[in-house]
Amino acid sequence: MIHGTLEYMAIAASALDVRKVYGSGENEVHALAGVTVDFSAGEFTAIMGPSGSGKSTLMHCLAGLDTATSGSVRIGDTELTSLSDKHMTALRRDRIGFVFQAFNLVPTLTAQENITLPLDVAGRRPDPEWFDAVVDRLGLRERLQHRPTELSGGQVQRVACARALVGRPEIVFGDEPTGNLDSRSSAEVLNILRAAVDEFRQTVVIVTHDPRAASYADRVVFLADGLIVTEMRQPTAERVLETMVHLDDPASRGAAPSGTTPRGA
Repeated sequence: MIHGTLEYMAIAASALDVRKVYGSGENEVHALAGVTVDFSAGEFTAIMGPSGSGKSTLMHCLAGLDTATSGSVRIGDTELTSLSDKHMTALRRDRIGFVFQAFNLVPTLTAQENITLPLDVAGRRPDPEWFDAVVDRLGLRERLQHRPTELSGGQVQRVACARALVGRPEIVFGDEPTGNLDSRSSAEVLNILRAAVDEFRQTVVIVTHDPRAASYADRVVFLADGLIVTEMRQPTAERVLETMVHLDDPASRGAAPSGTTPRGA
């Protein structure tokens, strides 16, 4: 799957020599071992790597859901590591959207109330034109007054995506957003995220283990052992799978498959 040229080169999020250590002494685990990476605005990036490579930890640090042990993390020009808990909460609420594997809708609220919930909590009103554009693009107009139990699985996914988009966040993060879905529902969510970039000029970053999901992205960043080892543009599922096979075999990591760019090259 090949997408258009990148129109916006501003940096939506970045990490500079980010390290994350869990535990201490003999139980110390280095989840991130010095990651430096930028995520361009208006671009769809997938983060991939073997189990335990640090991909979810990186995304959680970027999204302000976890704190780096050392290094610098930025959303736009804002340095996250220096923010107070109050300011971090406000940043996550006002500037970041989330789509997770569990869609976390409130069962007692209607679809419309779930979509606007983050804005309601922030005391903000949704922009009517933007709300209509998102709802109509996601095909939710006829389901806005239904509760989650009255929606199909695909509709629940679309509500979760609408909730992430309706506040016009600077960046939307997805942590395995298609992890529990069948192929049809997975494609629906990925098409929505792709449209968020192409039509709404959003910035999207997802963590995924699925080469097909990664093929929807403009760029794929590959981690192994807490470090970024290579990246790929204009990915296809076949090329992503080939790269993942190399990452799963530490002895072959030095030879990057065709179409990838080794870090430092």
